[in-house]
Amino acid sequence: MRNIIKAMPVVLFTALSFGQGVKEYGQLSVKGTQLTDKDGKHVMLRGMSFGWHSFWPRFYNAGAVKWLKDDWHANVVRAAMGIEIGSKGLTYKENPADSKAKIKAVVDAAIQEDIYVIIDWHSHNINLKEAKAFFDEMSKTYGKHPNVIYEIFNEPDEESWADVKAYSEAVIKVIRKNDPDNIILVGCPHWDQDINLPAADPIKGYGNLMYTVHFYAATHKQELRDRTDEAINKGLPVFISECAGMEATGDGPLNVEEWERWIQWMEARGLSWITWSVSDKDETCSVLKTSAASDGNWAASDLKESGVKTREYLRKLNPAPISIKK
Repeated sequence: MRNIIKAMPVVLFTALSFGQGVKEYGQLSVKGTQLTDKDGKHVMLRGMSFGWHSFWPRFYNAGAVKWLKDDWHANVVRAAMGIEIGSKGLTYKENPADSKAKIKAVVDAAIQEDIYVIIDWHSHNINLKEAKAFFDEMSKTYGKHPNVIYEIFNEPDEESWADVKAYSEAVIKVIRKNDPDNIILVGCPHWDQDINLPAADPIKGYGNLMYTVHFYAATHKQELRDRTDEAINKGLPVFISECAGMEATGDGPLNVEEWERWIQWMEARGLSWITWSVSDKDETCSVLKTSAASDGNWAASDLKESGVKTREYLRKLNPAPISIKK
């Protein structure tokens, strides 16, 4: 495909050196608008998000994490903990102990496999009391591990930026008491579309923050890329913590051409990205069929079209991983 990246003043990344994992990159930090490694060099993370733990808990295990690293070449995974939505009895609000156990299984496996992992508070609403308690525990447990990234609000929907900002500042304060260093991802209104709002009024007083944009290529197109470019030009560090090639509903046909435009755009700007999702629902964005085993070892026949395409992107753009001895 011809180069369709729109010319603009964002610094483009045309030749990057990619390491193999946490032992290579070490402690991540934010330098300007870039995600950087322990030596201050720019890095990109590319990987997969698990689906809502409260709908697809069967994939929350070490085998699935290992397969995503070894076969898909993911150098980051995202554990999406469903807060209010899910199968009966499985949401965080209904069963916090089991919910935390599912998330910890993925986090522990990612640490073992030497890749990064996002602890994602997967909600569309403000639940400040619960979020503070959860991230206090997670940051106390995992703050010493450079593998961990905290995503403190998956997708605000109708909340204002003032409300999201106040919530985020309160949760960040809790995390930073226990973990002064690891990256924290901050959401923005309208399902992580209104990145212009934090760009105009960013959170002050804390380092190593990045702001999330989510896209679904058949729905979100050049307008959102332009808006994100403007935010980056204003100095806002951006992380694409959820994306895929279909409609924003998660269903409908893939728009492969528009998805490729997004991939080119992210690669040119050096933005880290995560694809949604490791699940087996009868929808386009679930990358697996119901035939897929819970713990990896997925054959080509177990993958939906979005799974085949995502795996191709990850294997093309990320290096082959180094095996970790058990």
